[in-house]
Amino acid sequence: MKTILIPIDFSENALHAVNYALALFRCIRCDIYFLHAYADALYHHVHKMELKEFEFEKEKFNNDTERKLQNLIHIITELPPNPRHRFKTVSACESLVDAINEFVNEINIDIVIMGTKGQSNDNKVLFGSKTIQVFKYVKCPVLAVPDKAVIQQPKRILFATDYMLPYKRRELKLLNGLSHEFKSTITCLYISDFEDLSIRQIDNKRFLTESLPDSYLYFERTGVKNKATAIKEHMQSKEINLLVMVNSRHSFLEDLLYHSTIDKIGLTTKIPFLVMQNLPR
Repeated sequence: MKTILIPIDFSENALHAVNYALALFRCIRCDIYFLHAYADALYHHVHKMELKEFEFEKEKFNNDTERKLQNLIHIITELPPNPRHRFKTVSACESLVDAINEFVNEINIDIVIMGTKGQSNDNKVLFGSKTIQVFKYVKCPVLAVPDKAVIQQPKRILFATDYMLPYKRRELKLLNGLSHEFKSTITCLYISDFEDLSIRQIDNKRFLTESLPDSYLYFERTGVKNKATAIKEHMQSKEINLLVMVNSRHSFLEDLLYHSTIDKIGLTTKIPFLVMQNLPR
């Protein structure tokens, strides 16, 4: 049984992420929670409002959210039903990151799946600001689905890693399960000018191998040049369906996120991106 959380803002990108999630886990028993956090929209709407009026508007926002969530469930259940999936809804008067983290801890969520952009749908950026915040601060694997991502089996997975991080067994179990389900190949790409690994890297690489026993693993190395360019070139040459990276303090992914250079990877419009966390949970 998997527990999946899908933050939803009712945009087209979010609905596409829902369809991708339903297809990806169609053969797996799941409890799927749809979460809408409306605090930011509410506070923007009720600027300089009296407390009584605020409570009234808050109730309106909550009722509107509940109505939209139930309508979403209705639309989904009109599709050919999947007896393996159970759907539940959550509305929260909180910021998106706080609401997700609270629910992740409360329900013990396995994975968060969301669109890469929200209602603004700015074509000039790969990830919207809220998606970036979720990548950085949510203590759970996050799968971001671009609006033009093809709904297909992730047969070819690219795991970009420097072997410096002590991977989380639970998160590698999630990746191993997906790989086993779709008989996927996982290419572990080490971006370095040096072939020799430190003792720490050797230990982490061994742990990675032991934690992905049902996966077809391949290990490759490429020179540093530009890391984002190296990932992009590898994705194109291998026709990758899913990119995986680990987020941690001082990691390559964190550097990309904080310096807004992740757009240089250039995948962008078609490849889902799984961010696994190395944060305490």
